[in-house]
Amino acid sequence: MVSVGQHENIEILSYSEVEEVSGFVGSFKVKIRKKARYVNEDLCTGCGLCQEKCPTKNILSEFDAGIGTRKAIYIPFAQAVPRIPVIDTEHCLHFQKGKCGACQKLCPTGAIDYEQEDQIVELDVGTIIVATGFDLFDPTRAPEYGYERLDNVVTSLEFERMINSSGPTGGKVRLKDGRQPQSVAILHCVGSRDKRYNVYCSRVCCMWSLKFAHLVKDSLDAEVYELYIDMRTFGKGYEEFYNRLLKEGVIFIRGKGAEVTDVAENPEEEGKLIVKCEDTLLGELRRIPVDMVILSTGLEPRRDAVEVARTFGLSRSADGFFLEKHLKLAPVETASDGIFIAGACQGPKDIPDTVAQAGAAAVAALAMMDRGKVALQPYVAIVDVDRCSGCGECVLACPYNAIELVEGHAQIEETACKGCGTCVGHCLSKAITLSHFTDDELVAEMQGALRVLEVA
Repeated sequence: MVSVGQHENIEILSYSEVEEVSGFVGSFKVKIRKKARYVNEDLCTGCGLCQEKCPTKNILSEFDAGIGTRKAIYIPFAQAVPRIPVIDTEHCLHFQKGKCGACQKLCPTGAIDYEQEDQIVELDVGTIIVATGFDLFDPTRAPEYGYERLDNVVTSLEFERMINSSGPTGGKVRLKDGRQPQSVAILHCVGSRDKRYNVYCSRVCCMWSLKFAHLVKDSLDAEVYELYIDMRTFGKGYEEFYNRLLKEGVIFIRGKGAEVTDVAENPEEEGKLIVKCEDTLLGELRRIPVDMVILSTGLEPRRDAVEVARTFGLSRSADGFFLEKHLKLAPVETASDGIFIAGACQGPKDIPDTVAQAGAAAVAALAMMDRGKVALQPYVAIVDVDRCSGCGECVLACPYNAIELVEGHAQIEETACKGCGTCVGHCLSKAITLSHFTDDELVAEMQGALRVLEVA
């Protein structure tokens, strides 16, 4: 990211959101809201003095998955580029009570600006790459696992930050009472491969679960149980890593964790979390007492995927991820010419696959711009101006934003139109037809097909 930030041809608009996209391939107009940080980016040097002196603390850190804290002025992400903090107005004493102002008084460059407002930036671009990432499954939707109800039940992301040496605990894994866990259970496929939530495999869960088992063995030497449906170590060197963990003494149980409870049935289970499961290899039900449970939560589409799809004119597959133009032949292209997708917004994938797809999307976008022209499909919607009532139903229905009202009637942007026919079905006055798919042509095709059947 440092190299990206220093590149003369790259402009980073962090802490910003795309609000509107119009136009078509080669001539997109993008409206971006650059949200107020209340910090002047041109003056800030990223020294961190404002964060150090801010009196408002103990705010749960989003980056640390809620197990760490932050100040009211903070840098949202580790290794952020540019390294500019932002003020959380909901917790800042100046914005809430009109008091304090310590960050402004102590900033050596005078970069704090409480009067800063959102800015609207408008860009003309030729192509767009959408890489919005994913959300993790919220385990509170699966109450049988006891997340937020039972102590020491954590998600994979929370454990990732806990065991990271740069995390809020300095890499020390501790239970809520401060003790070091002597036994840990890692439950695979929480929210994945489950008809109640998501039927697809999230792909990354098996490998990060194995990584956690290795880290626990390495740093704690605790007993580790891995509860899985199927072990899917598909990547280069992944099967070897799995075999390594077998030698390290990790206990693998083929069976999905059914429930986590703290109700003991014998003295050995007192003060423990009990994981209930069916061991499908042994053919028996098991109760496994442990000190800590790690939930390997699955990957889901971002919560704003519907709005993003509408803004960029994207389609979504049945699982909610953005839909590529062709699964094999055009995995980074979309039905909207000039708009590409990369990473986990297209479907669950690990870092190597994400990097490879990002490179492919960048090359595809550059190749399109280098050609300077695009080939369009021959079927587009056509408006009969004399019949159009200007009701605007087609404008609302078009998934590609290819229609607008001009002088009281609908006008089709042929470059953006994909010939899907949605507008034809929504047009109340039957003023829109689809080239090569008019009613007369369709009737003629059916008559021809019936004639062939009669002859046969």
